[in-house]
Amino acid sequence: MKTRIQSVAEVRDSFARQGYICNDQIALAVYLAAQLRKPILVEGPPGVGKTELAKASAAFLEAPLIRLQCYEGLDEARALYEWKYGKQLLYTQLLREQLGGALQGADDLQASMARLGDLGDAFYSEAFLEPRPLLQALRADEATVLLIDEVDKADQEFEAFLLELLSDYQISIPELGTVKARHEPLVFLTSNNSRELSDALKRRCLHLFIPFPDAALEQNIIAVRVPEAPAELRAQLVDFVQRLRQMDLKKQPAISESIDWAKALLLLHVDVLDAALVDSTLNLLLKHEEDLRQVRDALPSLISSRRA
Repeated sequence: MKTRIQSVAEVRDSFARQGYICNDQIALAVYLAAQLRKPILVEGPPGVGKTELAKASAAFLEAPLIRLQCYEGLDEARALYEWKYGKQLLYTQLLREQLGGALQGADDLQASMARLGDLGDAFYSEAFLEPRPLLQALRADEATVLLIDEVDKADQEFEAFLLELLSDYQISIPELGTVKARHEPLVFLTSNNSRELSDALKRRCLHLFIPFPDAALEQNIIAVRVPEAPAELRAQLVDFVQRLRQMDLKKQPAISESIDWAKALLLLHVDVLDAALVDSTLNLLLKHEEDLRQVRDALPSLISSRRA
């Protein structure tokens, strides 16, 4: 991992070279998180670039990215480690004769269990351990960037489980004891605000909220990501998307959807937006049928107000 970061400007410029356009607030948060070795909680609506921020940071820091995608019902076995039960069973079958010999002379169940105790411990050792993303990050031979994506989708019990990792960069495994990080990872947690996260988790993190970009920043993003798009088309496209975000929609169009729309308009050889074209390509911006109906009903006024 890159061990020395000169300034916030270095972070911002590195992101720009990767095609990730951000403001000073985002660059400052990443700079402080890297310097202070603090986790960073990135909140905001879907599609504003939270996950891409972690990817850009990993590239900037020249560090491997390890990603844990959260979902409802996620537990320690999927996030931290699990035992290779198939391998354990195979070894048990291969060692059947040796196990039988070890039990010779045992008069009762208690004596048999005592003799098998040491052998049983061997089956819960490193050889049978399958590390998952959290353990991979702690045991990595170099510092990594750990992305815990959409943590708000996980249960509160899993959120509580993360507290030890976020505060001390260590995890307790019953069979093996406490595993401390060989190299402290830079941790990003992202949240779409689908539920309120606990104060305990927030206290352990630096906080960054990424809103939808303003028109100038969004035009800059599209200019970098879709450089073939003419300036006038970019301005019209962004103006229309910004108007959509002011409406009461079930899901407002994200930056990624603005970029997809710009690419699609280029494929269609579009230079100027008109109502018919917008109507036929709205499904690239809006993902819910009720949103599509609402915007189509308002389309004449949206187009006319843009021209005005």
